[in-house]
Amino acid sequence: MVDIEKGIKAYSREGLAEFMKSAGMPAFRAKQIEQWLYQKGATSYDEMTNLSKGMREKLAEAAPLYSAEIDDRQVSCDGTRKYIVRYTDGCTAEMVAMPSGDRLTVCVSSQVGCAMACSFCATGKEGFTRNLLPGEIVEQVLIAQNDMGTRVSNVVIMGQGEPFLNYGNTLAALRFLNGKDGLNIGARHITVSTCGILDGIRAFGAEPEQFILAVSLHSAIQETRDTLMPRVKNQSLSALHRAIEEYQADCGRRVSLEYLLIKGFNDDDDHLQALIDFCEGISAHVNLLPLNNVPGSPFQPASKHRVDAFIRTLERAGVEATMRDSRGGDIAAACGQLKNQKR
Repeated sequence: MVDIEKGIKAYSREGLAEFMKSAGMPAFRAKQIEQWLYQKGATSYDEMTNLSKGMREKLAEAAPLYSAEIDDRQVSCDGTRKYIVRYTDGCTAEMVAMPSGDRLTVCVSSQVGCAMACSFCATGKEGFTRNLLPGEIVEQVLIAQNDMGTRVSNVVIMGQGEPFLNYGNTLAALRFLNGKDGLNIGARHITVSTCGILDGIRAFGAEPEQFILAVSLHSAIQETRDTLMPRVKNQSLSALHRAIEEYQADCGRRVSLEYLLIKGFNDDDDHLQALIDFCEGISAHVNLLPLNNVPGSPFQPASKHRVDAFIRTLERAGVEATMRDSRGGDIAAACGQLKNQKR
């Protein structure tokens, strides 16, 4: 069986420098390798022409360069493209590329599968297989960029998996995406979405980069949220609120609160008032999400009337709110639909 942890894409930037040192190679070579992997998208050491043949052979033996491939590719009527990416150990994950004007946003996965089992999400029904390595996360962006033929401007870690349960690898990937020797995408154009892992939220606020945090809330009433998101039912909404307060005390950045509007479940006036109350004392933007079709799900999307009522009432209460445009629903590429489903 392939040992992916031995491969070069298992290393963070700091880990890459330490590996080069331990292998008796000059430290500046780590920077060159980062450029080849995460700026130029090299898929073989043979492409790294500014390294000697002997060094390339040594690297191939000590830290193999495993590359992913597109297992399936679908194109939506709105231009969105969904990819199933197959890694060298046979595991697959999905990611989505969404063009809009001169921007290209790529939604990537941080894990193969997901352990969170959210009741509205197709990925959660598939279970968890493994964490993705830093290079495997970045590789998704490179694959989309090459296939679309245009530079990626925005990245959202909102695909399969809970990124804060793979915190170290996710953060290492963010730094390759953001770094000048990598894809050089601005930190404020990179968003990480979490179900609300408290330790991860606190740690993220202490990081020096200006990455954006999105928290999947979906209800500010405890019982409703516990039903929708059973794997975080052991934490209270008050604890989540405190973690966001601590995050903002550390970094001063606004948080996006993701709220999936479900007909007859979390779209009534009581849930609306609870959401307004939750936003008190924190700087938050409420990102309302349309419910996308998931086979076997009992949930239905809220009506346009309720969506409009949420937006108006939130804004009257001083809370900025928008409705996210759903993309790629016809190819099961929209939020909550990712489950490695081929054509």
